Amino acid sequence: MKSILGIGNALTDILAVLPDETLLEKYHLPRGSMQHVDMETGDRIWEALKEYGVKYVPGGSAANTITCTSIFGMQSGFLGKIGNDDLGNLFKSTMEQYGVRAQMLYGTKSSGRCMVFITGANAERTFADYMGATLELGPDDLTPEQFAGYDYVHIEGYLVQNQDLISKAARLAREAGCIISIDMASYNVVESNAAFFHNLVENYVDIVFANETEARAYTQLPPREALDELARHCRIAVVKVGKEGSMVKSGEEFHFIEPWPATPVDATGAGDTYAAGFLYAHSLGMPLRVCGEVGSIIAAKVVEVIGTKIDVPRWKSAKQEIRALIAANTL
Repeated sequence: MKSILGIGNALTDILAVLPDETLLEKYHLPRGSMQHVDMETGDRIWEALKEYGVKYVPGGSAANTITCTSIFGMQSGFLGKIGNDDLGNLFKSTMEQYGVRAQMLYGTKSSGRCMVFITGANAERTFADYMGATLELGPDDLTPEQFAGYDYVHIEGYLVQNQDLISKAARLAREAGCIISIDMASYNVVESNAAFFHNLVENYVDIVFANETEARAYTQLPPREALDELARHCRIAVVKVGKEGSMVKSGEEFHFIEPWPATPVDATGAGDTYAAGFLYAHSLGMPLRVCGEVGSIIAAKVVEVIGTKIDVPRWKSAKQEIRALIAANTL
C-alpha cells in the first residue's frame, strides 16, 4: 500500500447549522467564502454560534483528507502546527486515533479554529477562520526527513498565503520523489494568490482538485473549459461541480463522474473526502474514471452527516461499494 503525507492547517472545526444568513450578514461573510478573522472577532462569532448548537470536530482541509486515507488503509502522516492547549491536544489525539502519524509542531499562539456556517437547502458552507498557531508554521520548520518514505504529498491550498512555506514543501516533496496533489481551497484564496498558484501548479503539482468557483478563479473560464486549461498544466485535473458531479481529465482522457446517491445535510468536507477517495484509488493504479467514482462514493457519505467525520455504518457501506467497483475493474 502506498503512503501519503498531508500538510495543512491544524484547525478544529466548530460547526453550526443556521436557519438563515443573518449571522453571515452581521459579520460581513460572503456566502460560500473563507474569511480570516482575528482572535477577538473569532471569539464573538464562536459565542454567537453557541446559541444554535455547535459541534467540535478536529479538521482542516488536508487533515480531513489524510484521516480518510488512513481509514482506507494507506500509511498516512500529517504535518502541522498547534498551540499547547486543549484544542491542540484534541487535534493531535484525534489524528492518532485514526491511525495518522501526526508530526505536530507547537507554536506560541492558541490553536486555530474554523467556524463553519451551514446554510440553505444545499447546506452551503461559509468559513470564518482564526488561524492562531497554524500561521506560525514556516519554511524553517520543514526538513527532508519529514518527507522521506512517502509516495504522495497532499498540500492544502489555504497554505499558499505562506508562499515561502509552500514553495519549500513542494521542493522537498519533489526531491523525495513524491506525487504532489493540491486542493485549491477557496475561490478568494485563489484570486488573491493567482500568480503564485499558476507557478506552483505548472512547476510542481501533479494532481489538482478544484471546485467550479475555484477553477473559474484560476482560469477565468466556466467549469468544462477550466478543466481543459488546468489539464494543460498538470498531469491530472479534477473539477467538482457540486450536486452535478465532477469532471476529471489527464492529457486527452476525459470523464464526467455522476454524483453518487445521497441525502445531503451538510456539504462540509465533501471535497476533502473526494480527494481522499481519488488518491486512494490512484495509489492502487486504478483508471482515471474509477478514481473519480471512488471519490464520488466517499463524498456522498460525508454529506449525509454534520461535520467531516463519517460514521461507522456509512464507512462500512462505502468500503463495500468501493471494493465492488475496484474488483469490477481489475478482472
